[in-house]
Amino acid sequence: MPQGAADAGADIVPLLAVCCGGRAWDDVGGHRAVGGRVITLYIIPGSNPSLTAELMLQRKGIDYRRRDLIPAVHIPIVKALGFPGRTVPALTCDGRKVQGSRAIARFLDELKPQPLLFPLEPARRAAVAEAERWGDEELQSVPRRLAWFALRRVLRRDRSTVKEFLEGYRLGVPTSLAAATMAPIAWVEQRINKASAAAVRADLEHLPVLLDHVDELLVRGVIGGEVPNAADYQIAPSVRLVLAFDQLRPLIEARPAGAFATRVVPVFFRGQVPPVLPPEWVPSR
Repeated sequence: MPQGAADAGADIVPLLAVCCGGRAWDDVGGHRAVGGRVITLYIIPGSNPSLTAELMLQRKGIDYRRRDLIPAVHIPIVKALGFPGRTVPALTCDGRKVQGSRAIARFLDELKPQPLLFPLEPARRAAVAEAERWGDEELQSVPRRLAWFALRRVLRRDRSTVKEFLEGYRLGVPTSLAAATMAPIAWVEQRINKASAAAVRADLEHLPVLLDHVDELLVRGVIGGEVPNAADYQIAPSVRLVLAFDQLRPLIEARPAGAFATRVVPVFFRGQVPPVLPPEWVPSR
């Protein structure tokens, strides 16, 4: 290993101890996966693609250990760990590094083919892959921008609400402390995700079109079948995240998309996003 890489690895150990459930980097006391491989999944709280990766691992019946990273702080961590990008989910398996929910889906089908995340029949496989791409490239960023924009508004009113969204995650610090220090993190993440007022308002205007497409995919049988596929797991967490908004839930829960998301993701957050979006921005349908 080059000396610079070794030094970076040493320097990141204390940061990992703080941001990965308070455990040092050399703690491997996790589960064993297929063939004795050790799977580690890096996520951040409330991340829809991170949940996608977890659901696929669970569907495959693959044991894994999860490292919960603090938002924004996760960027230097995943880079220091040798991943090419700065995003989560990021997964390691016996030295192999896989980043992004779509890449993880293909890796898991390679690691443990059954149950398949992608159908074998070519036309069906192509339809699932296209729906997965759409969920990743066109849908996923919308609820993420909405969430970071709304979180900053929530923090100005009542920080206790934020604690509910952090429950169940091990960030290496008490949940109350993480909630109390979330304001600067939300500020950074809002800028990273370009969640400006103009962008969020445009997202809300476009939301019914996105939900119409989810309903169409359900009608066509591309998603929502008896056997979940990669597109189910890509799309459902994003719709489920929007369902966490009190102001948006009535627009979605009566749709096929709402029932689908709740079935695939029965629980995402323990809390709900209170009415912090400007009422005039909320779509009427």
